[in-house]
Amino acid sequence: MSERRATIASRVGLHLRPAALFAEAAARLPVEVTIARDGAPVQDALNAASVLAVLSLGAECGDVVVLRAEGADADVALASLAAFLERDLDAE
Repeated sequence: MSERRATIASRVGLHLRPAALFAEAAARLPVEVTIARDGAPVQDALNAASVLAVLSLGAECGDVVVLRAEGADADVALASLAAFLERDLDAE
């Protein structure tokens, strides 16, 4: 299983718009991705392709999340999603 940490850069965290953009990006990937707060048990990871799951994290600007995926394209997928979270989506 591949794992990648990312720091939330959106000024107001993963509120509806950034969460929806992130979930849509995760849903387009060829691997299933989970997201959890850094330090949370693996079994608490949520489906990254679900906007409701992403919103339920309550992640704010500066919070660190952990992305996990399995499969041949997992590292590339996680790198792209981490880069996505590390942009200020509110400014775009």
